[in-house]
This record gives sequence, structure tokens and C-alpha cells, in this order.
Amino acid sequence: MYILYWTREIQRGEMILFMLEFEEYKVKLNNIKPILDDLGAALKLEDAKKEIEQLEKETEAPGFWENLENSQKVLKRTKQLKTKCEGFKKLSDTFDDLYAICEMAIEENDESMLDELVTGYAAFEKKLQDARLSTLLSGEYDSCGAIMSFHAGAGGTEAQDWTQMLFRMYQRWADRHGFTFKTLDYLDGDEAGIKSATIAIEGENAYGYLKSENGIHRLVRISPFDASGRRHTSFAAVEVMPEINDDSEIEIRPEDLKVDTYRSSGAGGQHVNKTESAIRITHIPSGIVVSCQTERSQHQNREYAMSMLRARLAEIKEREHLDKIEDIKGVQMKIEWGSQIRSYVFMPYTLAKDHRTNYENGNINAVMDGDIDGFINAYLAMNAGK
Repeated sequence: MYILYWTREIQRGEMILFMLEFEEYKVKLNNIKPILDDLGAALKLEDAKKEIEQLEKETEAPGFWENLENSQKVLKRTKQLKTKCEGFKKLSDTFDDLYAICEMAIEENDESMLDELVTGYAAFEKKLQDARLSTLLSGEYDSCGAIMSFHAGAGGTEAQDWTQMLFRMYQRWADRHGFTFKTLDYLDGDEAGIKSATIAIEGENAYGYLKSENGIHRLVRISPFDASGRRHTSFAAVEVMPEINDDSEIEIRPEDLKVDTYRSSGAGGQHVNKTESAIRITHIPSGIVVSCQTERSQHQNREYAMSMLRARLAEIKEREHLDKIEDIKGVQMKIEWGSQIRSYVFMPYTLAKDHRTNYENGNINAVMDGDIDGFINAYLAMNAGK
């Protein structure tokens, strides 16, 4: 009889604890509700809905589909606005569902829904934080895809291997976010790694997120290429530019270009050496040089090279707040080694640290596997106050 009594008391105590946890989550949800409301205000959803209505009317106008360039712009903008509205609605619906779980569980003394609440709240909090940060992407080109270039620093094989590690890191980041990843140019290292490479990452706000990665990246580790097992420091430069698809945004005069063709080398298969399909374009006024060699067709390589050139000009124009492309000078493209934005330490301890935000992550393997959202979010949050 006493055993039965104590069993019931224990069960009653456990039930009280479960109900307290539901009450705590109810308080958490009430505290986070103003943040959700502020996000809705920042997204200007009513304005977005009005713009969607206006754009959809445009699609119904006679001759709309005859102008392919304009119709693509309208459809892209409509998709962006709908994605924004639908994303916020999903967040609001999730909040309502979680709150309903709390109230239902408390009312019915049902602890079975606690695991669902804990998991759901953690996912909701993460999505809300990501959505808040995305509102900070208000730059002219933030919604564009990104073009990234990698350049090995001094140090030969060690630096070239580090450059390839960064190349892989951003490829893994793109995979995590469901973005498309395409190699545009690739120059193998002498023994290992790569001397330089250029990639395109396509996805909503890819440039807005990845512009934080522009700069010098420093590696400290025991070199796998040093038989004495000494510690080495290597540097690699990462350039990030917006992928500009609209030629009218960045006007480039044909007479300002010098175009050279050559035989491709490196990644891409044996076909790359058979014809002079690779393209190198020099923008004479600025001295900027871009190249592409990964496609079989010279025409395709030229298209990608022109896209890279527009991206580089747009990035400098935005960074320097220039009114005219003519004001861009080649000297602004020089990379000054030693002013690293981030350090990656493999030995004697493991740590990745951003020197601009002081954000750190001790799980270096996860970072090199593409887990860099913490660095990106810290950079966006830091710049929100500027």
C-alpha cells in the first residue's frame, strides 16, 4: 500500500515538473512574440503584397511576354516577394502551433507533447534569427548570386593546398543551403592544391551572405608537406562579387576590352586542351583581368568571363560608392597580404576566429565542412549598427 502511495506521489511530482516546463516555454513564446512582430514590420509585408498584385497585373498585359528580358525581371521579383511573404506566414503559423501545444498540454495534463515542443521551439528560434538577419540584406546587389575568386598567397604548395581547402569549404556551404555551385576557372597547383579558381554560387541572397567572406584567410597548422613536421602559416585571398545578369546595370564598352583566346588547362577533362576555347578578357580602363576555361564552347566561356567582369566592376562600384564605372582604377583591386579577416588554427589548438567580429568556433572540422553561418551572421549583425 505504501509503495503504491509513493509511486503515485512520484508520478504526481513528475507531472508537475512537466507542466512547469510547458509554462516556461509559454513564457519564452510570449517573450519572443514581439521579435516576430518586429520582423513582420521590417519586411513591409503589406507593401510587398501590393507590389505582387501590381506585378501580376503586368503579366496579364498584352505583349508582356514579347519582351523576354522584362518578363524575366518581373517574374523574378514576384517570386522574391512571394517567398518573403510565405516565409513569414510559415513562421507565424509555427508560432501559433507551438503556443497551442503549450495550452493544450497544460489544460489536459499531457506531457507526451513535450519533446515535440522542445524540438519545434529550437527550430523556430533558429529560423526566426535567420529571417531577422536576412532583413539586413538591403544592399543594391545583396539578392544576387555570388562570384568568388580564390588566390593562393606566397608559400608554394602549402598555400595552394590551403586555397583548395577554402574552395571546398564554400562548396560545402553552398550544398548546405541548397545553392548551385559552378566552377568557372581553375588553375592547379604545382604539386597539390590550386593556385587560383573562380566559382559561381547561385541562390537567393548568396552575395548578401558571402560578401562577408571577402578578404585574406590565414591558416596555422603542422604542414603535411613538411617532413620535419614543422608548423606553417599560410594565406589565401578570397574575392566576392555579385553576379550581375542585367547588362544595363553595368555598361561595358566593347572598345574598352582586350580579348585573348588560349588552350585550357587543369580541371575539365581531356577536351580542354584540344582547342583554344579558353577566354581571357582585360578591361583596359581599370586593368581588371578575368578568364574562364571550364566550358567546351568559346562562346560560353566568353559569356561567363563577361559575367565575372560585370561582377567585379559592380562590387568595386558598390564598395567605393562610385557613381560611374569610369572612376574605377586597377589599383583598387590590389590585395594587401597580412591584413587577414579570419584565422583558422589547427595546431597547437583548434579554433577559427574572425578578427572583425571576434566570433569564434572551436570545431574546426565543422567549419571546414561548410559550417560558417555563425561568422556570416555575426558580420551582418555587426554591420546592422553602422
